[in-house]
Amino acid sequence: QVQLVESGGGLAQAGGSLRLSCAASGRTFRNYAMGWFRQAPGKEREFVAAINWSGGYTGYADSVKGRFTISRDNAKNTVYLQMNSLKPEDTAVYYCAVSGVPIPTRNIMAYDYWGQGTQVTVSS
Repeated sequence: QVQLVESGGGLAQAGGSLRLSCAASGRTFRNYAMGWFRQAPGKEREFVAAINWSGGYTGYADSVKGRFTISRDNAKNTVYLQMNSLKPEDTAVYYCAVSGVPIPTRNIMAYDYWGQGTQVTVSS
């Protein structure tokens, strides 16, 4: 059974940093793109960042570009999201997901497996 487990969420002050991790198990994901999405209360789930199978190509939402960095370690079946210069509007539940294709995409429909999410709260 495929499992994605996020960790690293919590409370941070505006301007601070957090690092999210997503450990995958159940199969090897090194051939597939992986992504991070987030969902704030009362809002739809939105794309944050994605990375291709090798880690050589990444994509970001405009709202996080220059502040967040996605990376992956295929040997550990783990993807990371380094979040710097956090803002209160970054407050949300963050989800990692595995795409069915090797190319990073912001299309939520391209992602087949999802984690349970981890809460990130940024105080002003």
